[in-house]
Amino acid sequence: KKPLSNTMGLNIAKHDNEGRVISLEFENYFLINVYTPNSKRGLLRLDYRTNEWDVDFLKFLKTKNKPIIFCGDLNVAHKEIDLANPKSNRKNPGFTDEERNSFSNYIKAGFIDTFRNFNSDGNHYTWWSYMHNARAKNIGWRIDYFCVSNNIISKIENSYILPEVMGS
Repeated sequence: KKPLSNTMGLNIAKHDNEGRVISLEFENYFLINVYTPNSKRGLLRLDYRTNEWDVDFLKFLKTKNKPIIFCGDLNVAHKEIDLANPKSNRKNPGFTDEERNSFSNYIKAGFIDTFRNFNSDGNHYTWWSYMHNARAKNIGWRIDYFCVSNNIISKIENSYILPEVMGS
């Protein structure tokens, strides 16, 4: 189906010059694809990521007048179960307390992580380092998500990861 409308970005210049959001409006919902900024090595963008980007993206989601499906690379492993080595990755980009708490704000706002809604076990990842044969050893991170407004979770039949598909 063709969307009723499509937009790029959040309509905020400091974010939109990176081309990270595509929104499609359909009759009964919005489908929003996002590539969330990485905090970078040395956490150089942690403050931007958690205090600007995540805040503004959540505000953007809240402006929609229909249920939302948002998906993409959110560049965070929300819970310890979402990565193979949580203890050794504390304070690394994608697993800082700040990023994890920031993701929790989506949950508090009424969005549901569809994968965790259907799957409570570990060892399911969407990204693996190219070093040390991490993918073959399944030493990865779950940083890609499909989240939905809580008022449409009953329409979701399942959520799963296809680990054999290459890429994130």
